[in-house]
Amino acid sequence: MFEIDRIVRTALEEDIGLGDVTTRATVEPGTQGRAELVAKEDFVLSGLEVAGRVFRILDPELAVENLKVDGEQIRNGEVLAWLKGEAGILLQGERVALNLLQRMSGVATLTARFADAVAGTGAQIVDTRKTTPGLRVLDKYSVRMGGGQNHRTSLYDGVLIKENHIAAAGGVGVAVRRARERVPHTLKIEIETQTLDDVAEALDAGAEIILLDNMTLEQLIEAVQLVAGRALTEASGGVNLETVRAIAETGVDLISVGALTHSSRAVDISMLFR
Repeated sequence: MFEIDRIVRTALEEDIGLGDVTTRATVEPGTQGRAELVAKEDFVLSGLEVAGRVFRILDPELAVENLKVDGEQIRNGEVLAWLKGEAGILLQGERVALNLLQRMSGVATLTARFADAVAGTGAQIVDTRKTTPGLRVLDKYSVRMGGGQNHRTSLYDGVLIKENHIAAAGGVGVAVRRARERVPHTLKIEIETQTLDDVAEALDAGAEIILLDNMTLEQLIEAVQLVAGRALTEASGGVNLETVRAIAETGVDLISVGALTHSSRAVDISMLFR
């Protein structure tokens, strides 16, 4: 909750600043209002509690009645929540609440499309660190609401040896062995590979997750056979809704999709006074 409140307070400060001059000029203090959050298209919901938190931070007495829950499939025209309180507060919180709710639901909706596309294959859709700065906790929560899973949260909670690490370390094998010597046993070691030789070298060095970067379908199949369950396999690169099913059918365990959080479209939601 602390992290969410930090995000919300920062957004409110950015939007309201020294005050809402339009509301001050048009709405009498103390005027009461009732509003609803309404879906203007079909989507997977994420962020309803966050949106409500926007209004409660502005006014702890403001009433919020959620009619839906995060992760639910929403249909165009459905009411998500009722809000009741001082009209000026509702107006001040409207844009911040909608910005967060629309973005979070957009991430969940795109994730659900990818998850549906690989259903039945055994592959899991996972996110990346390609998130909007400052909003990672919301982005990754929304991925879960859409049926995906989270990759490492940040640099501190997982070892992912990438191309530049390998170049700086002097090779795939040496990078994995050095990491094994220096990190706690509680952290899994993942390494990016680009060839089948890289995969073999990573396995020999003890990597626990093999990232198969921009490989063809044929290469992915060969890599999965080479790994033979000795490590998790993760496909990355060239993943979109047209290709993801074929990638999943190669037998990989994970498919990472940066687009979930860096290219999702905000869904259409309105706040309407009643």
